[in-house]
Amino acid sequence: MDTEALKHALDALFGPDDQTNVLLVKAFRQGEPLVLSEAITESTPRSLSDLYLVKLIVGPGNPGPVGAPSTSPGIGIEIWLPPAANWDGRVHNIGGLGGFDGGNHASPNHVGWFYAALTAGAEGTVSASTDSGHAATNGAWGMNPDGTPATQLWVDYAHRAMHEMAVKTKALAAAYYGRAASYAYFEGVSNGGRHGYRLAQQYPGDYDGIAAHLPAIHLMEFGIANLYRDVVVQRDLGGVPLTEGQMDLVSNAAIQACDVVGGEHLGYIMDNEACRYDPTRDPAVLCIADGGTNTTPDAVTRLQAQAINKMWYGPTTDGSVPSPADDNGVATGLHGKRRWYGFARGTSLYNAFFTKYDPRMSEILRAAAASGDSAGADMVALALQSAAIAGPRFYNASGGGEARWRDLSYAQLAEAFTIAARRDAEFADVSSVDPDLSAFRRRGGKMLSWHGWNDEAIPVQSTIQYYDKVVEAMGGLANVQSFFKLYLVPGGGHMSPHGTSNPNANPPAVAPGQFYRLLVEWVENGVEPGCVEIASPMPGPVRITQPICPYPQKVSYTGGDPFAAAGYTCG
Repeated sequence: MDTEALKHALDALFGPDDQTNVLLVKAFRQGEPLVLSEAITESTPRSLSDLYLVKLIVGPGNPGPVGAPSTSPGIGIEIWLPPAANWDGRVHNIGGLGGFDGGNHASPNHVGWFYAALTAGAEGTVSASTDSGHAATNGAWGMNPDGTPATQLWVDYAHRAMHEMAVKTKALAAAYYGRAASYAYFEGVSNGGRHGYRLAQQYPGDYDGIAAHLPAIHLMEFGIANLYRDVVVQRDLGGVPLTEGQMDLVSNAAIQACDVVGGEHLGYIMDNEACRYDPTRDPAVLCIADGGTNTTPDAVTRLQAQAINKMWYGPTTDGSVPSPADDNGVATGLHGKRRWYGFARGTSLYNAFFTKYDPRMSEILRAAAASGDSAGADMVALALQSAAIAGPRFYNASGGGEARWRDLSYAQLAEAFTIAARRDAEFADVSSVDPDLSAFRRRGGKMLSWHGWNDEAIPVQSTIQYYDKVVEAMGGLANVQSFFKLYLVPGGGHMSPHGTSNPNANPPAVAPGQFYRLLVEWVENGVEPGCVEIASPMPGPVRITQPICPYPQKVSYTGGDPFAAAGYTCG
């Protein structure tokens, strides 16, 4: 493999650019471990084909003392290029990893993430990823040592890193291969999904197609709302958390009550809007002392059952929750005391899927809960400009995290929503919810998105609300669906095969690469996606296939086998 031509292209492109520095150019042979100085283990990914890695730093970054989370040399970008003979003519860039992003992209000695390398290797495409402008993976990067917002880093994280990645990747591909990419695509989940939405909003010319899933739009709102479950434990349960067994008992009871289709229990809830299960009225989960019939250690008190109702409904100004018979929290309307959304019934309240397949996750989650560290606490600390609110991993010279979120009242947490909304511009409008996508539509861009009903991190209602506002702003559903379609996935979790509390559930899931292939067909061949068939991803005695429909269509059971797609229709 010859790296000289690549180095020559880099010199020509970025030599005069005082904001862009080339950190590393390295060739990887097919089968070679994708590491620089890292230790090689059995799980180390290996290059799927011959590839070149180019690491860039794009300034200005954020100056500061060595070791401060907010100190950054700039946006770290890793670009992976196949040899000229193997290039498929496309750019297929990857969005942020999730949460606050961060990582090793800016280090010449480490590989940041493997997703772009695996994408480039598998497809023969040019692919890139970025750390979004900082190394820290918790929220501490967003606060300068004096406690003020790290303004440039918020700009980079909110949108600029993704735009710079697009510009640099396409320019390098054109310079190295001697021709521009035929098509450029972006794909991301979680915060990467938010990045995809923001690119369509602010940089409509960057990509021909965007696949943006589980989008972390309304970032401040749902970030603050994610602390609500912990505040409920503090205010209502005296700081004593529910056990995994108790959460599973109640959530699985909700599934059992609401998952029947065609006389069969699916193991997950198809129609979340119809599920009105109320654990405070279910003797099977309540302990004997509260009038229930459950004698196991997982039995819950009526107070604990009501706490779970609150977690399902979402934050209110005083911690109140209506009866599920009147309002089960699924609707997107925010009215009265309600400040944001909770999680659909049946969603695991502690990421059960990951703990099932990796027992270490239970220990990690318990340790974080005990210390007071969480992404929600970080977000509230950033919104209120008080590091002390966060957990101890939130380091800042003005004062470290002390987990003072435990002292927040319901009213104080509700006020954090108001303050965050007022200060959104200071955080580069990171919520990324501009509904005007007209420029992206005019340039011929196409966007596909899906979100799971049992997402354990981001309530699906936030995406539904945004899509409804796009439809309103852009003249109706037909106008929007000509270039942007959203799909809702029953049982779908957050970057996991499913997000339910049921260990035996095997709901159909979007397959890796499935929506990217649909997007390519739409952009390049004009094949507009309609109903999409998905299948259970896990081996098991029951494999389910079902269609998912472009929102606002819903899947309806028409008869026959409830485990087969033929028994359903979109409408």
